Amino acid sequence: MGAPELAISREEIDAALFNLDGVVTRIARLQTSAWKRLFDAYLRERSSREGEDYRYFDILHDYRRYVDGRPRYQAVKHFLLARHIDLPRGDPDDPPDRETICGLGNRKNLIFNQIVEEEGVAVYGCAIALIHRLRKAGIKTAVVSASKHCDLVLNRAGVIDLFDTRIDGTEAERLDLDSKPDPDIFLEVARRLDVAPARTVVFEDTVIGITAGKRGRFRLVIGVDRGGWEQKMWGQGADFVVRDLCRVDVEGSDAGAGSSFPRPLTDMTWISQQLAGKRPALFLNYGGTLAPSVRDPLEQSRFTEDMRRILGRAAQVAQVVVVSGRDREEVSRLVGLQEIVYAGSHGLEIQGPGFHLELPEGIDALDDLDRVTGELTAALRGIPGAYLTRKRFAIVVHYYRMTGRDLDRVESAVAQVRGRFPRLHQTGGKEVIELLPDIDWNKGRAVRWLLSELGLDGPEVFPIYVGDDVTDEDAFRAMRGRGLGILVSDQAQPSAALYRMRDIDHVAELLRHLVEQGDRGISAEGGMRCASPPYGSSTAGNSRGMR
Repeated sequence: MGAPELAISREEIDAALFNLDGVVTRIARLQTSAWKRLFDAYLRERSSREGEDYRYFDILHDYRRYVDGRPRYQAVKHFLLARHIDLPRGDPDDPPDRETICGLGNRKNLIFNQIVEEEGVAVYGCAIALIHRLRKAGIKTAVVSASKHCDLVLNRAGVIDLFDTRIDGTEAERLDLDSKPDPDIFLEVARRLDVAPARTVVFEDTVIGITAGKRGRFRLVIGVDRGGWEQKMWGQGADFVVRDLCRVDVEGSDAGAGSSFPRPLTDMTWISQQLAGKRPALFLNYGGTLAPSVRDPLEQSRFTEDMRRILGRAAQVAQVVVVSGRDREEVSRLVGLQEIVYAGSHGLEIQGPGFHLELPEGIDALDDLDRVTGELTAALRGIPGAYLTRKRFAIVVHYYRMTGRDLDRVESAVAQVRGRFPRLHQTGGKEVIELLPDIDWNKGRAVRWLLSELGLDGPEVFPIYVGDDVTDEDAFRAMRGRGLGILVSDQAQPSAALYRMRDIDHVAELLRHLVEQGDRGISAEGGMRCASPPYGSSTAGNSRGMR
């Protein structure tokens, strides 16, 4: 998917500050819902009492204009004044039924808490992946929020440990810090981190947040445009504006990304040596790795009972994840093992025992995928051998055994339709063309995220990725410097994988070897038999995330 537009260097940046809502967490919808419930109910009550006709809260315009980025009581005051309602401020201890600015603000607080408990909190996967890479590079991270719900949201999302410090509306009020567009909150966070603003980057999704970052003279102020504010962000002096944080990378986070010819893997004892004192984390592609590749979309993939049995046994001694371009539901049904994790759609949707994650940036592209499906179906009609398969987060055009003029017609049709939808990205595989959401999320990003999410990114874990497709190259690169990438191919070919095995039978042999080593224990110090449970404690009972 699209290459990163900006790389952050540890040589220039010491810390990164993130706005909470809209950059890290996807709670704008929850916030707007809470504000609308509050204001509409109050305006209805006031209208029936005063006999006045009030225009209700407009989610599209009123939230951005009067509420977003402002302290709660200030937001109540601004909105009501826009409706020509001037209430006394009251006291922060006012009960939620008192008709004051503070009373209404406290009522909104109760409404929001209820919504969070009912619906949970989704996070932006691209942001979480970036934060992990920043911290791995030694760059401090912090979160700021005008809301007084910061701790509630971070805990509910399960990401509170990703930040070295945080300041929310409660803390800002206690310290008497001015709200955005003044830079007080950002400057206080930098002070707590003991970093200079000139060596700090700010990530903001609001125009007033961009203004605050520039007024604070921070090294970089990056706008995250979630809803058509790009030009205004540029106008307020943003150094960069991106649609999502998959567009931002960290220099040095992907060591050894070059390609060469992988060496044949013929001696399984070498695997045992690498696993001495460690526990394995096993990531496997589906088609061409666990089951034969199916290029004709009318054929069914054959996943044998023998492979299912050995994969299930491997899951008893190692964390096992199946990573596939197929829909998560499809690959889960084909494999049929409940005890493993499935990452479908190149990692855009992930499910395992206790959690189900979908990348919000992928969900945002569903409307475009629906429209392109209809247009491409019509455009491909009449081209013999061309098939279109719609997945949840992708459109796959198959051109099985096609060459010459017909292939040119397929490629031309896809290019013409895709050109009208810039938020989709075109890629390919074995006799297929795929259209995917244009975000820098792939199997490699998904594997790195899973290693962290499942508590498998420590030195005691040895990750192994096995795959056969072009789309697996990102995962092979992610393995460099931390684990092992194995290409499945009967012919020598360039790859970022370090080793190569010929076919699915050799994959089964690798799984059997891991099971045998696990059964007897690799070392007395903590091999597979001494390993922790497959799932890290960070995911126990976790049903939140990138829904």
